[in-house]
Amino acid sequence: MTTTGTSTIEAVLFDFSGTLFRLEEDPTWFDGIHDADGTPVDGAGAAELMRRMTAPVGETVEFDDATRHAWRNRDLDPALHRQAYLHVLAQSGVSDPQQAESVYGRVIDADSWTPYPDTEAVLKRLARESVRVGVLSNIAFDIRPAFVDRGLDRYVDEFVLSFEVGHVKPQPEIFRHAVASLGVDPAATLMVGDSAEADGAAQEIGCCFALVDPAPTSERPDALLTALSAFGIR
Repeated sequence: MTTTGTSTIEAVLFDFSGTLFRLEEDPTWFDGIHDADGTPVDGAGAAELMRRMTAPVGETVEFDDATRHAWRNRDLDPALHRQAYLHVLAQSGVSDPQQAESVYGRVIDADSWTPYPDTEAVLKRLARESVRVGVLSNIAFDIRPAFVDRGLDRYVDEFVLSFEVGHVKPQPEIFRHAVASLGVDPAATLMVGDSAEADGAAQEIGCCFALVDPAPTSERPDALLTALSAFGIR
């Protein structure tokens, strides 16, 4: 528990994608992958593809009614998630079904995600301060292995995943579920995320909020530590 100014932080909720971890393309993921014109997907093309696959809000390609429904509900149902992202890949030029499935498989493999440089340090700091930790994510696959395989799961008290709880950010219900599961008051809770729209909605139930930039991991060495320091957790 950390006191700063007029508030006491008893728990911190972290977004996953673009906050604690980032999906960063490995060149080998796109070996043999070509767009509709036969051009290899690499470099800037691969980076743009990852941006479209990981954008927290908005629509990154054109959709029809069915695929728009899948996109808008992708984080509530694994089947809709698959449909939505295979559509994004097809619209981005990866029209070969086998190639699209290969890229999609990387997205839903928790071990494909890279932790930010200060992720481990932040989680350990909170543990030392006896501040409870939740990971609150709009997602349709289990991200726990990304933490388990790096020995970080011991620092997370609760995983609140949209496809498991039936609500998505920015709906207030998912934030209420998270603070209830941690046994803390919203006013004593800090939400850290990369989307003012999705994660910042935690403020509607009374939580504090800190925004971080979902920059590449090599360009964001200490944003999480800085965010916590602003709330007296040093």
